[in-house]
Amino acid sequence: MDNTLKVTNVLSDPTRYHIYQYILKKHKDVSVIEIANHFDIHSNVARLHLSKLEEIKLITTYFKRSGKSGRPSKMYRLSESVIELSFPSRDYKTLSSIALEALLELGEIGEQALYATGKKYGHQFIDDFKIHHFNKLSIKEKLDILERATEELGLSPSFTYDEGNNNIHFHVNNCPFKELVMKNQTVVCHMHYLFLKGIFDVLFEGSTLTFEENMFTNNCGNCTYLANLSIV
Repeated sequence: MDNTLKVTNVLSDPTRYHIYQYILKKHKDVSVIEIANHFDIHSNVARLHLSKLEEIKLITTYFKRSGKSGRPSKMYRLSESVIELSFPSRDYKTLSSIALEALLELGEIGEQALYATGKKYGHQFIDDFKIHHFNKLSIKEKLDILERATEELGLSPSFTYDEGNNNIHFHVNNCPFKELVMKNQTVVCHMHYLFLKGIFDVLFEGSTLTFEENMFTNNCGNCTYLANLSIV
């Protein structure tokens, strides 16, 4: 509970909250100068906000030397720690780990159930938007829904639509399952793939989704998917 109070207290400041969102969506290392310029604040104020975010382990720091001489610059990046907020505090991480391990004990049947559940919830998440007649929406409207849905899931998404090839390059810049991945990467990553496939199946009927890069095996900073669309 003490940690929950610290996190909520730090993020209660609007500027600090927007700085964190900026770093989260950019998903690249930032400097004090970049934050100061982007938010039109003094560098000392930017440094204070960043220090507060570091205190609660939302971001971490390191020093980067830009040239052969001069002092190295302090850089800020997203932390690998998972911050959980709930009232009262509940250990969903332990519960999910136990459930995952129990399913894996069942072998192939357990894995099939896990994958089917991931796909089911992918469909359900989109259905919760209560937007009917998806086939009448434009590509732009569907992409807006895709962005809203995956942002709500905490994926920090980024994507590009290639009109000529009628496909979407979709990047997941933040993995909400990262701690579970360390225990069983293959199963969790495939479950997450089917979860996303469920979303694409609803928005872009007849599309195919290919998993191209994995942030945990390729050390590339994000997971990349290619969605080939059959209907525009």
